[in-house]
Amino acid sequence: MTLQKAVNPARKTVYDLISVRRVDGAWVNIDSLVPNQLIRQYLQGAGFDVVRPEYTFGESRLDFYMEKAGEPYLAEVKGCTLVNPHNPQEGLFPDAPTTRGVKHLHELTRAAALGIHAAIIFVIQMDGVESVRPNSATQPEFRDAMLEAEAAGVQVCYAQCHVLADMIGITGRLTAKSI
Repeated sequence: MTLQKAVNPARKTVYDLISVRRVDGAWVNIDSLVPNQLIRQYLQGAGFDVVRPEYTFGESRLDFYMEKAGEPYLAEVKGCTLVNPHNPQEGLFPDAPTTRGVKHLHELTRAAALGIHAAIIFVIQMDGVESVRPNSATQPEFRDAMLEAEAAGVQVCYAQCHVLADMIGITGRLTAKSI
């Protein structure tokens, strides 16, 4: 495991847990701040005219608002740290129930219905995983909301990453399940 000394002296804990090593030796980045940092860097280099984090839409604060040629885009980012034990090339999300995640999917669905480009982006925080599917065993409501979002035109995108003990980076372009 990799620990990093916290910068803020007022914190309750002195260290942040950054990564852990799986039984098979592969590293998994579990830093919850990393997915948004990676996607922000990616979006800033992807030709958008505007990239604004923490955008309020409806009753939610979504991770990103972007514009390209006057067209609005919304994106919500989720970090995936759980691999499907029956298919090691597939990640599962969520690893714990997330009412916020369900709420965000509902807002993205509403945005898509209004003609706004909307996407949920899964940052896969481990090597070898190519896609993510809803973890129905953990939260069937998230699966239902994701199916509804896809049917409404919300893109489901994956950011595959290369992970070492103290490093993570997106390996290429975002791949989309539905365009």
